Amino acid sequence: MAEDTARRLQARPIAVTKAAPPVSIQTILLIITLIVVTLYLAADILMPIALAVLLSFVLTPIVSRLQRWRLGRIPSVLAVVVLLFVAVIGFGAVVGSQLGDLADNLPTYQRNIHTKIEALRTATASTGDRGALKQATDAFRDLQQELERAAGAEPPASAPTSAGAAPGATPSNAPRNAGPNAPAPRREPVPVRLDQSDSGVFDLMGRVLGPAMTPIAMAGMVLVFTIFMLLQREDLRDRMIRLVGSGDLSRTTEAMNDAGQRVSRYLLMQVVVNVTYGFPIGVGLWLLGVPNPLLWGMLATVLRFIPFLGPVIASAFPILLSFAVDSGWTLPLLCIALFVAVELFSNNVVEPWLYGSATGLSSLAIIVAAVVWTTLWGPVGLLLATPLTVCLVVLGRHVPQLHFLEVMLGDRPVLPDEAKIYQRLLARDPVEATEIAEERLGRSSPVEVADGLLLPVLSLAEQDRQRGTLNPDGRQAVAEGMAGLLDELAETAAPAEGAPRILCVGARNNLDEAAAGLLAYLLTGRGLRADVIPCEKVTIRAIASLGTGGVDAIVLSSLNPSALGHARRLLRRLRLHFGPHVPILLCLWSAHPEAEVPQRASAETDANLVATGMAGALEQLEELGLTASGPALPAPGEA
Repeated sequence: MAEDTARRLQARPIAVTKAAPPVSIQTILLIITLIVVTLYLAADILMPIALAVLLSFVLTPIVSRLQRWRLGRIPSVLAVVVLLFVAVIGFGAVVGSQLGDLADNLPTYQRNIHTKIEALRTATASTGDRGALKQATDAFRDLQQELERAAGAEPPASAPTSAGAAPGATPSNAPRNAGPNAPAPRREPVPVRLDQSDSGVFDLMGRVLGPAMTPIAMAGMVLVFTIFMLLQREDLRDRMIRLVGSGDLSRTTEAMNDAGQRVSRYLLMQVVVNVTYGFPIGVGLWLLGVPNPLLWGMLATVLRFIPFLGPVIASAFPILLSFAVDSGWTLPLLCIALFVAVELFSNNVVEPWLYGSATGLSSLAIIVAAVVWTTLWGPVGLLLATPLTVCLVVLGRHVPQLHFLEVMLGDRPVLPDEAKIYQRLLARDPVEATEIAEERLGRSSPVEVADGLLLPVLSLAEQDRQRGTLNPDGRQAVAEGMAGLLDELAETAAPAEGAPRILCVGARNNLDEAAAGLLAYLLTGRGLRADVIPCEKVTIRAIASLGTGGVDAIVLSSLNPSALGHARRLLRRLRLHFGPHVPILLCLWSAHPEAEVPQRASAETDANLVATGMAGALEQLEELGLTASGPALPAPGEA
């Protein structure tokens, strides 16, 4: 047997998968259009299958548990199906008995309903017996009569008269002696046709049972599909893998597991949420004295599976019943308050706590999905909207060509925080940028925020400048916005007495100046004196205005590590102006600390130290003794 297996494996050709070519936007739109048309036209076939898949997600864990108890595949499936039938029949029996009790008591509520109608009529009365509602009704009726008279205002065509006859003359064919007692003219008989179509028992049953046959047939199809899916779930899984992803078993398996776990977790959490919603409703209605609270609690639990419309429908019946039960208005108002309070608690406390990231859908995606699937499949589509959209998001997460589905429907942030801040600074709206920075500052240190958030913002701007996509106005907007953001984050604290003074110089443009301002923000927060110097003040003609005294260190800030030649010339100029006793720190913000550029900068420039990050720059300055707690260390040769 082993030899036969080896021979078959050798004879089987090995499929070599090639990288799929990129799919164009037109192809994707065409595929989406075909899918939508197919879903709409084949709804009668696809809806039972989708419901069966959803039901199999719910029942598969129970079947698997029974199989682990050595019950066997077929007995486990049959036991679960029987349990499902018992649950449905029990629910129907309870609801039926409650509805029967409600129908028996409805005549007793007639007096309260009549009393409330009379109260409304009295409350809206303005003068005498003519209330506002009656006046509005009469006004609409008069308007309708006027429109009908205007539409039929054309006089009927007059009969032709003979030549020379007076307009009021009697026609020649009319009886001349017709008086008031003359007999009426003879009318033509109206033909009568007897309808002798078949109205037997079968026709009557078809008219009565016809509307109920469609949901019964769909329920039967769902049950059959569910049983076969539970019996052959491994075979169906293998066929699905073979159909969509035999060339990449790892990714296909991960996608299927992700979809199954998300849908199952969502359904389980939905059951818990619905129970925690229906139970307080039933108890609250029982305490308020609304009849049949068990019925309304069970309906609230079940109807909440329908997004958006379910809670509204579940609350409408008991609220209307409370109007009929109570002779006053206290009970209806209390019922409304009960539903509003439970709904708010469920939406804002229970659902965020239980759901978490169970679905991976954004709030807008849930609403859009509900509208789209309801348009395609009606109420069934509304019930299936969230699970089906979860599968689409998982598909977009694992299939590169469909990544746009995750971007459009998923709850993951599509832009990192640094990109958000960069975009808001470009739009000259730093308010949201400041909020993001403040939120990050609440859970991280200022140095971590500078290195992990704000410095990448300036690096993105510098990359766009090098590509030529960022014009001078954009650079100015980013630089000014970053300065304003740092002003909002800075704490008003005066530098310590005798603190060292550090010049933070921008190397080439206003973006380098903004990076220098970021370092100055950190230095000021540590009690040091930091002055930001733009690149225009360190030119050959303007550098003399800086003076040479009172400077303990210089930091040259550059976001472009490839412009090492310009940094070399600028460092030489600063060295000639301030002398060898002032230490100079070169900060190449976009360079990796282990890359070649920092090592070359240390060997080829006049910088005493080189740093690539805000934390590293602060450490280098502390090694020079530039701290608020003590004076700077003496320069080499001055000790």
